[in-house]
Amino acid sequence: MIDYDATYRAHRLEVPERFNFGRDVVDALAEDPARAALIWCNERGDERRFSFADIRRLSNQVANWLAGRGVAKGERVIVMLPRIPEWQIAMVACLKLGAVPIPCITMLSEGDVAYRVAHAGAVAAITTAEQTGKFRAPERLKARLAVGGQVGGWSAYSETAACSSDCVPCDLSAEDPAVMYYTSGSTGPPKGVCHASRALFVWRVSAQYWLTLDGGDLMWCTADTGWSKAGTSILFGPWSRGSAVLFYDGPFDAAKRLRLLEHYQVTVFCAAATELRRLILEDAGRYDLSSLRLTVSAGESVNPEVLEAWTSMTNVPLLDGYGQTETLMTVLNYPGMAVKPGSMGKALPGVEIGVLTEAGAVAGPGSEGQLVVRLPNPQVMPSYWNDPERTAANVVTLDGVAWFKTGDNVRQDDDGYLFYLGRSDDIINSAGYRIGPQEVENALIEHPAVRESAVVGVPDAKRGEIVKAFVILHDPALASARLAEDLQAHVKAATAPYKYPRRIEFVDALPKTISGKIQRALLRHRETEG
Repeated sequence: MIDYDATYRAHRLEVPERFNFGRDVVDALAEDPARAALIWCNERGDERRFSFADIRRLSNQVANWLAGRGVAKGERVIVMLPRIPEWQIAMVACLKLGAVPIPCITMLSEGDVAYRVAHAGAVAAITTAEQTGKFRAPERLKARLAVGGQVGGWSAYSETAACSSDCVPCDLSAEDPAVMYYTSGSTGPPKGVCHASRALFVWRVSAQYWLTLDGGDLMWCTADTGWSKAGTSILFGPWSRGSAVLFYDGPFDAAKRLRLLEHYQVTVFCAAATELRRLILEDAGRYDLSSLRLTVSAGESVNPEVLEAWTSMTNVPLLDGYGQTETLMTVLNYPGMAVKPGSMGKALPGVEIGVLTEAGAVAGPGSEGQLVVRLPNPQVMPSYWNDPERTAANVVTLDGVAWFKTGDNVRQDDDGYLFYLGRSDDIINSAGYRIGPQEVENALIEHPAVRESAVVGVPDAKRGEIVKAFVILHDPALASARLAEDLQAHVKAATAPYKYPRRIEFVDALPKTISGKIQRALLRHRETEG
């Protein structure tokens, strides 16, 4: 992209009426038997490499195994795997069948898994042997596949090797459901964001203009497998552009990150701002990063200091981007376009955005309000799963034009650059993880000492935000540092560990509206303004 405005005006993308990512991307690229798709490694130094032909063969075998157990088009499949090649293989296998994969992070608790299985009506699950214990009554699932060992009631993943490597992928219409992600809500349980097949086709656009990928690139995105970001920057985006991806399974270690960038000659690197804040503390001069040409970040804002330090350290640009599970990447900074520190950038070609002001009008440059995306747009979700009311609540129609409300407040300057101001809901964004406060509050209330609680995100230099809980006890005399630690451990056990409150304050009362609703905004304001 040389001229953003000209590119934006000229952009046209015809979405095909029929599209199956497994057939039209993976299998098409597999016609070149030598074309690289995936390099996997772990902290022990193990390594596996896959061509697109390998992915075609292996995904066909898994698809045939699932079909042999009755999994059919439109049925939902839980895919809860860590950063191992079986994740990509399982995802593609489901897509070939027309089954709808539900990527989940392995940090989910037993309750989190049970909710997703029930809410989605899932009929199958693919996970590791270690994670199978999180599935209640697994016998209710007609297909259960365990990677890494034999577990009672589950079939070993190795059994798929005996299945045929020939498969005819199903024909999917652009509107057929293709993948579902669960995202936290500020009120109520997590929402199922169901994307249509058309979205999987359109997600190549951000890989083209933002990531600027082609067949000669090696892309490394450190996102977890349950995040929609993994879909756009580990699977759907890079492979749609014919790029290979690096997949690393291991804990975060700043020096190790830089060694991997050097060793594998990564060309495009994507990491959350939390990781970048730690990477800039390393001595990059010890590593040869000459292959790296671009770094991007999304999920949380990159502050100007990190942007300047990383660019200075690596001599490559760092381009921040904005997206949601419901819309994926929509506002981005692009190579060749001037970067304004702290800005989310400008709208992705093919996406028309606006700013919904307090006056109820959609405005443009020079305005402030809620970011909205004009509908119809092929990369915006058709609906929340089985929740028409919540789906409708996210759409506003003005002068005959429908807009999707993101729930995020922005300022657009006179040049069209957008700056993030905060959420209009209560979602907590901690180190790239989106956390619904009610999920944490529900876990806290299960502790016998807790009478009531309110959870908010408070600023944190390393994580962007951390979870803070304001807790009212049945017996205020029990308030202590030890009880706070006990409550933290309780939340870790009751829900995903990353959701636990890193700070707990015992209080006598909580601010509420006349109708009795907790005013989290007042608590956040108190924390930020003192």
